[in-house]
Amino acid sequence: MIPASSAGTATLKCCTMKLSQFKFKLPEEKIAKYPAPHRDECRLMVLHRKTGEIEHKMFKEILNYFDEHDLFVFNDTKVFPARLYGNKEKTGARIEVFLLRELNQELRLWDVLVDPARKIRIGNKLYFGEGNSIVAEVIDNTTSRGRTLRFLYDGDHDEFKRQLYALGEAPLPRFVGRESEPEDMEQFQCIFAKNEGAVTAPAAGLHFSRELMKLMEIKGIDFSFITLHCGLGNFRETDVEDLTKHKMDSEEVHVGAECCQMVNNAKENNRKVVAVGTTVQRALEACVGTNHRIKEYDGWTNKFIFPPYDFSVANAMVSNFQMPLSTMLMLKCAYGGYELIMDAYNIALKENYRFGTYGDAMLILDK
Repeated sequence: MIPASSAGTATLKCCTMKLSQFKFKLPEEKIAKYPAPHRDECRLMVLHRKTGEIEHKMFKEILNYFDEHDLFVFNDTKVFPARLYGNKEKTGARIEVFLLRELNQELRLWDVLVDPARKIRIGNKLYFGEGNSIVAEVIDNTTSRGRTLRFLYDGDHDEFKRQLYALGEAPLPRFVGRESEPEDMEQFQCIFAKNEGAVTAPAAGLHFSRELMKLMEIKGIDFSFITLHCGLGNFRETDVEDLTKHKMDSEEVHVGAECCQMVNNAKENNRKVVAVGTTVQRALEACVGTNHRIKEYDGWTNKFIFPPYDFSVANAMVSNFQMPLSTMLMLKCAYGGYELIMDAYNIALKENYRFGTYGDAMLILDK
């Protein structure tokens, strides 16, 4: 086993990592199409950074590695049914519309992606639902696939949102390899999801069941929440070999006073601070000060973390097994050490771990 590096410092001789170093062969059958029958019954690989030891467990056993007043930090963003299908005026062509975010509530303006984009121009109208209950007009081009839509709807905002979301479906990543099903809107959502705004789930949090959260309380393990609205940038292909030139999409993030107090107290008392997912790592690192303590933050972040990087806050991390070339994989390698993580991925492939949003999980511990 290759020894692990210290937190956030990859065991690399080169100064700048390249995109191609995060490429590996992932057979399609290794990508999970559905979640485990019960949230906390997926497999869990436990990785000890200091020794390089690897253990194979079930996710519900995760609490065995933590004690009273250790702190789990979760992302409580809530996924909305962002993928819907409409028809173009006159031709009736079927168009996929992926809602990204609401730009103006009063004017009903939305930032969206459309597919096929070549058919959709400024001035075109799209019709949604039975009887064309909702109509949208294209008023701007933003990117090659991006458009600004103005929805034309008579009724108050809450009624409009209900109607719009009723037409949508769970925005599963394309690599899942199947169409969304009604059950996905619940399964593709963390049980503690609260603040709406994500177009993909913070996958590491999906494994925590109500029963497991109750056991955490009984054991005296603390938990707190940040909000980072996960965007499609998590799955956008990185198109530059030199990672210093890659630009992450900005995502809205909120870290409140209560979370700051709990994280800082845990660190002062030498407790474990567990980042549940790459989004939590990015949020914590975006609001950390020079004294390694976090402060309140309410804004946007496009922080891109890849090896080598010195982490300041978390000393443990929960994460899924990500896709090749993923920026989430890069962050995990920055945290756990490049060679150690990539070796663990090779073992995961041999041991038939499931990859992707609905797949199995990894716990990375300092010791």
